[in-house]
Amino acid sequence: MNQTTTGIIQVAVPTPLRRFFDYLLPESFSMELLQPGIRLRIPFQHRELIGVFIGFANKSDVPPHKLKHIIECLDHQPVMTPDMLELCHWAASYYHYPIGEVILGTLPAWLRQGKAADVAFSKKMFDISERREDILELNSEQQNALNAIEALQNQFQVLLLDGVTGSGKTEVYLQAIAKVLARGSQVMVLVPEIGLTPQTIQRFRMRFSVPVVALHSGMTEKQRYQAWYASKKGIAKIIIGTRSAVFTPFVKLGLIVIDEEHDLSFKQQDSFRYHARDVAIMRAHLNHIPVVLGSATPSLETLHNVRQGRYQYLQLKERAGGAKLPQFHVLNIRNMRLEQGLSLPLMTEMREHLEKGNQVMLFLNRRGFAPIIICETCGWMVQCKRCDARMTYHYATARLHCHHCDTQRKLQTKCEGCGESHLQAMGQGTERIEKVLSAYFPNYSIARIDRDTTRRKGSMDDLLTRIQSGEHQILIGTQMLAKGHHFPNVTLVAILDADGGFFSADFRALERMGQLLLQVSGRAGRTEKAGKVLIQTRHANHPLLFQLLKENYQKFSSTILEERKQAELPPYTFFALFRAEAHREEYAMDFLQQVKSKIVEKTVTVVGPLAALMPRRAGKYRVQLLLQCKQRSPLQQLLKNILPQIEAIPLKSRVRWSLDVDPLEVF
Repeated sequence: MNQTTTGIIQVAVPTPLRRFFDYLLPESFSMELLQPGIRLRIPFQHRELIGVFIGFANKSDVPPHKLKHIIECLDHQPVMTPDMLELCHWAASYYHYPIGEVILGTLPAWLRQGKAADVAFSKKMFDISERREDILELNSEQQNALNAIEALQNQFQVLLLDGVTGSGKTEVYLQAIAKVLARGSQVMVLVPEIGLTPQTIQRFRMRFSVPVVALHSGMTEKQRYQAWYASKKGIAKIIIGTRSAVFTPFVKLGLIVIDEEHDLSFKQQDSFRYHARDVAIMRAHLNHIPVVLGSATPSLETLHNVRQGRYQYLQLKERAGGAKLPQFHVLNIRNMRLEQGLSLPLMTEMREHLEKGNQVMLFLNRRGFAPIIICETCGWMVQCKRCDARMTYHYATARLHCHHCDTQRKLQTKCEGCGESHLQAMGQGTERIEKVLSAYFPNYSIARIDRDTTRRKGSMDDLLTRIQSGEHQILIGTQMLAKGHHFPNVTLVAILDADGGFFSADFRALERMGQLLLQVSGRAGRTEKAGKVLIQTRHANHPLLFQLLKENYQKFSSTILEERKQAELPPYTFFALFRAEAHREEYAMDFLQQVKSKIVEKTVTVVGPLAALMPRRAGKYRVQLLLQCKQRSPLQQLLKNILPQIEAIPLKSRVRWSLDVDPLEVF
């Protein structure tokens, strides 16, 4: 708003209320000192909070005698840049989340606590390495992609860089970034996992003689503030981070790169449920710069936008440097005898590759030793007492662990159903596979990479270094092992159970199965050594599996897109999901029933309220209400209209509820 002489200002305050708050300036305060984006210390109810100044107001809906004065101004210069304030306004509006929490939530905790914005920081964080990595010669596909990105300087455009695994997408990024840096601009690179950040940082520091800074949740609050500060001041030229880094301020942002754009981890799954990819695209639009989405298995939403002409399409069909794509072999294990989930042909193939001095990698997206503990006498199974889920047995700790609510307890010796002691561990997890392979291949070192082995800080980086050096020959892991890692000595990749996505209640399961299979397979044969991929399945003749492996991801995704179109599912329609949870199921169900009663828009289809696929989690009952519309605008308008009515429902005090716009997990 324009400056006035009323002394009434609007402040963003971190509260669940979806509005700004009006305050008064002390008479002695010079309004010229106020700039949008500075922090203020303010009284709020019976406490003091840190807020952000938004602008001046001509009048207030609050009676003058009830307006409070600000306590103090904390900054001489704004901590929120104009483009960041505009981005937060958009994100709060689109995702229907309280504007104050969005704005304050983008700031480092250091600043939210009221600490000084200009503090000395560790010089070590911005040390510049001597450039040691040579610039690689691009093939014709890579050069065409680079030319397309370079042609868009100072213009907004979304580009999809669709490149098979090992096709040299990163080299295209690096050379495009070099041109942006040469123009004096900064670059934001988003990666899906913390585990990818150290190796990406290392690669970039070896290439560029400029400060390259990481920003992710594994850092201390002081480190996060220092990285934020370095970017805002223009000291850091390249910021590499996970999804929250999308809200980092820059002096002059010239390019955004989102690697593995399809990855689910770019979507925040609680509180402020934004999608970092979509926020980054809006940010590029506001800054008039290009944004590159890179993936070997693009999301169907992104491919749909390419088809609609909204995104520019760039394709890398061949692996870089003469490496060949791996050969796929499907093992039909339907009537095959397995040794703890491992077939004889797989074990034979493993031995052949290991004896040649190569590494092999086994993928199983299930950690722990066994997912089921069952009584052989009566069939009773160990269940989590707080969730509608079974507990996983972890051999190393001899404990049962619920992977949904994190409840743990000692392994019991007697059945709760019949009292017998005939409890059997059934099924396979990565821990069990490791134990079996240790017996079969005692002369080879095994590295297991899952959440259990990488909890300690730096452990993931240490494991990757040991794998790269050849210290470990057999690699076992969950999807943590599938994303972006370069293992030049891996020549065999085995997927132990490819059937999980065929019969899921989630309509996105087939898409994710295809993405995961190809991402895992892409770890094989990335240099001059030929790669081979073995896929164990009980559905070897499934037409989509055949299409994925024998044709390509483009044909596979086209088939699924057509199915989505016929079924009127995203990306051909738009979803919003209300979730509610409570200690009593009827509270959550009744609350969402009242939400449903307020929806009168005829173009919006409402499904539910229904119990979630896992009705009880962490001791609370979960219910959901799905809204579906063929156009985005009517759905957005409906949500804007009914949210104030929802806030007035008395039952809301007995439930915890949330709204998820464009949900990626519906069931």
